Amino acid sequence: MSIRDVAVVGAGYMGGGIAQVLAIAGFRVVVTDADAETTRRQLERIRQEARAFEDQGLFDPGSTDLVEANIRAAASLEEAVAEADFVEEAVSENPAVKGAVLAAIEAAARPDAIIGTNTSTLPIGGLAVNLQHSARFLGVHFSNPAPFIPGVELIAHAGTDPAAVVASEELVARTGKLSARVSDKAGFVLNRLQYVLLKEAASLVEEGVATAEDVDIVVRTTFGYRLPFFGPFAIADMAGLDIYAAGFNTLAEHYGDRFAAPAVITDLVEGGHLGVKKDGGFVIPAGDSAPLVAYRNRAYARLGQLLRELGPAPTVGEAVATPEALKNPEPLTTTEEDQR
Repeated sequence: MSIRDVAVVGAGYMGGGIAQVLAIAGFRVVVTDADAETTRRQLERIRQEARAFEDQGLFDPGSTDLVEANIRAAASLEEAVAEADFVEEAVSENPAVKGAVLAAIEAAARPDAIIGTNTSTLPIGGLAVNLQHSARFLGVHFSNPAPFIPGVELIAHAGTDPAAVVASEELVARTGKLSARVSDKAGFVLNRLQYVLLKEAASLVEEGVATAEDVDIVVRTTFGYRLPFFGPFAIADMAGLDIYAAGFNTLAEHYGDRFAAPAVITDLVEGGHLGVKKDGGFVIPAGDSAPLVAYRNRAYARLGQLLRELGPAPTVGEAVATPEALKNPEPLTTTEEDQR
C-alpha cells in the first residue's frame, strides 16, 4: 500500500496541523471541512500559520512553500477523498459525528484507500461498525499541536488488515515522527496515562496536600523533567525495580490496593531483575551505566538551559518574555477538537 495522495477531513486546528505535517513531508494533501467556505478559510489559516511558524524558526526554511504547493481545498468531502490513498478523519470527538463522517468517507473513497481516525479516546472497533469494509480502517492518533508533538499512536481494531498498519507506519515515518502500535482499548496509551495523572493530581488538591499551582511545579520540575528523554519503564530501570517495589508497598499501606505493586514489577524483582544495576529490567539491560548516566546528565542540563532561555510559560493575555523569534506564538485555542 503505497501512499502519495492524502485527504484530511476536518481542517480545524488539529486537522490543519496534520495537513501541514504531511505537506511538508511531500505528500499531496486535500483538506475539507463543513462546507466550501469554511474549508477556504481554514486553508488560508493553515498557510498563514505555516508562514508564522517559519518566520519564528519553528518550521525549517522552505516549509511554507511546501504547505502552499502541497495542500489544496476541496469543495466537498466527496471531492476531497475521491483519489486519496489515505484519508485522515479529524472531526470532533463525538462518536455519532465521527460515525457519520467515516461512513461518508468510505462511500466516496476508493475501495483500497486506508482510512485513519484521529480519535484520542474512542475505541477503534466501536467506530469500525460504521464502515462496511473496516479492514482498511485504524486509529492514527496525532497529538496537539500536531506540527510539533513527535509521537503518533497507531491503533488497529480486531479486523484491521496488517498491511494498513505497515503503510500507516511508513506514512508517519516519512513525516519524521515516531509511531507506536497500541492495542484497541479506550484512551489507548497516551490518554490513559494522561488522565490517570490528572485524576491523582486532582485528588491531591482535594485532599489539601498541595495547591494546583504547587502540584504543577512538582510535576514539571521533578519526574516530568525526565520524561522528554526517558519513559516510565526506563526511569524505573535506572532507579532500581526493587526501590519501586518497596515504594509501592509504602503507598499501598497508606492508600490501599490502588497503589499495590504491579505484578510485572514484583515478578521481575523476585526473579532477580532489578534494572540497570542487576540483570536488567523492562527496557534497559544491566551493564556499564556510565554512558547512560552521561547522556542523562547532559540531557537534563541542556533542558535546563532551554527552559532558562524561554522563561516561564505566560498565562493567557500576558506578554511572552522570550527571544525575538518566539515573541509571536500561535493563538491558544480551547475547542473540544483541540484537546488531544
